[in-house]
Amino acid sequence: MTAMSTFRSILGPCLMALAASLIPPALHAQEEVPFITTPDNVTLEMLRVANVGPADHVIDLGSGDGRIVILAAKRFGATGLGVEIVPDLVERSLKNARDAGVAGKVDFKVQDLFETDLSKASVITMYLLTEVNLKLRPALLELKPGTRIVSHDWDMGDWKPDQTTVVAVPDKQVGLEKSSKVHLWTVPAKVQGTWCGNGLLRGFALNFSQRYQEFEATLVRGERRRSIEGRIEGPLLRASRERDGRTMELVMELQGDQLRIVSADGPLAMARGLGFRRADGAGC
Repeated sequence: MTAMSTFRSILGPCLMALAASLIPPALHAQEEVPFITTPDNVTLEMLRVANVGPADHVIDLGSGDGRIVILAAKRFGATGLGVEIVPDLVERSLKNARDAGVAGKVDFKVQDLFETDLSKASVITMYLLTEVNLKLRPALLELKPGTRIVSHDWDMGDWKPDQTTVVAVPDKQVGLEKSSKVHLWTVPAKVQGTWCGNGLLRGFALNFSQRYQEFEATLVRGERRRSIEGRIEGPLLRASRERDGRTMELVMELQGDQLRIVSADGPLAMARGLGFRRADGAGC
């Protein structure tokens, strides 16, 4: 959902220009987003691709009439918070939650989405313009690895989604296409830098470079080097390579400041359960 600003209808063109110069850029971007109701089938798809369940807390940024958060609670058992800058829409959302019987599981607040504490969310949903998404992106990337981000139609620039589905919307109000895109991102663990082997892996180092959910790494021991590349799925790192006609896989998991080998084929198979710690300095 998004919030429709009444700003333009209140101020004339001259006052509008003056007011725009006084509004912080983030708030101005938020108020530029029109309120357009998310179709029910798109709302359901957003929650489906995020695999929402009873253990989840969903925060909807620009929650409009509250339908995403209410459906998350009523159909999937989740708790939720809707953030909206239009007070009338928040009042409507609270009433809709009471009518749906989920008032005890959800809340709605009149609040600037850029000032919202997102740390308690396991799922964040939004129907905002790309410009607003990009302003939110740094905060989203700081969230706990594994947090799912779902956006209706609008992307995150060069942070490519992990999954995109297309939903038919015959009565869509915006654009020429009668369909909507649902984009899903999973916040990746941060592994950029050098990691040093523990225990039997002492003497090994892993040097990572990372771009969002994609990584390249070099496993180093003395003069020996092995290249690894793969994807990050929340706290999990997955890599695979072909060797002698078979696929060799490596799965590691970030646990605090430790990167533990969950499963491995080939030379690292004996290292299952062992891991690496983040280097204190430039090297091990």
